[in-house]
Amino acid sequence: MLDDISQAVLEREEVLRYLRGDYGTHGEQARERIYAYLEELRTTQRYPIYRALQHPLYPILRKIERKPENLHHVLNAARSHRIVYASNHKSHTDYLIEPLVLDDNGIRPPLIAAGINLFGGPLGLLHRHVTGAIPIRRHMKDPGYLITLKAYVAEILKKHDLFFYPEGGRSYSGELKPTKTGLIHAALTAGHPDLVIIPTAIAYDLVLEDHILARQRIKKRQRPFTRELAEMVRYAVGYRSRAFVSFGAPIPAGDCNAQSRSDVLELTRAVRARIGALYKVLPTAVFAAAMRPSITRRDLESRIDRLIAELAARSANLGVTTGRQAIDEAAEALETRGIIVLERGRFRVRDRSVLRYYARTIEHLLVTTGRPH
Repeated sequence: MLDDISQAVLEREEVLRYLRGDYGTHGEQARERIYAYLEELRTTQRYPIYRALQHPLYPILRKIERKPENLHHVLNAARSHRIVYASNHKSHTDYLIEPLVLDDNGIRPPLIAAGINLFGGPLGLLHRHVTGAIPIRRHMKDPGYLITLKAYVAEILKKHDLFFYPEGGRSYSGELKPTKTGLIHAALTAGHPDLVIIPTAIAYDLVLEDHILARQRIKKRQRPFTRELAEMVRYAVGYRSRAFVSFGAPIPAGDCNAQSRSDVLELTRAVRARIGALYKVLPTAVFAAAMRPSITRRDLESRIDRLIAELAARSANLGVTTGRQAIDEAAEALETRGIIVLERGRFRVRDRSVLRYYARTIEHLLVTTGRPH
């Protein structure tokens, strides 16, 4: 039996055109394909149970201090607007931390768009029947799927807010990736007059799976989630971090023309620029960007001071103000993580790939990049 949202999807004009054969597929085959995709996309959010999940997840969540910024943008928008949150994507912990920041502050829960690789086994049941996550096939080219997905998102937005990651997946290099237009376009087709997009940026002192991401680097080398989860548990030993979740001013989207490719691209670029500007610049990032294979504390302090001055001139969201502060707050954490080492009064690089991962997190804010050699 179809639920209300699925029934509404079948009545949308673009879906009806697909069923009529406008895309080369019609009849029973087209209907079966649409029904299969709707069944895959169907999700239910049981929020009282979702809130209770904080308890079994406490061993991980207690290691990450949640630090929200500019919550007033969300609180004001939630009173009279339908909200789409668009965030950068750093870690598997993002979709734990960011919704909980909203919940901590009494803000209505959004549904989350997540990669279908996260929907296997018990975790998939949890996403589908508790958190209300929507499985996304990021590389699917089938017109039937794309039409169904966009129609489903459009109908979802009539009842729920939505949280998604326009980069598509996590950044394997550390840098802010180009954004994709698919879900933004889908949100616009909802035709909601009060729709706003709230750009959201998440930044960590240390990313839980930093070593895993830096080694993989290229998405094609991604391993099964279950194997990666086992490694994440290993790297969680001794792990502590802050997570800054920064919300930007709402971007009105209700009047944007969903049929205009230029309008959609312009909106997507504006969202990416806002996310980049919101990204919190933390001590580990400037330490990594200024680091050299071997350097004294005094020289490193001086390099970081110059880097911070450049970032300040570009109105970056600074979480560190001096080279001394950066070293005091980052050196021990990076050394414990096995990324750098302090020997005979000099900082030396132990894991260049992970150090570069952190340096790249602020490249989008710099005129001249400060990569370590």
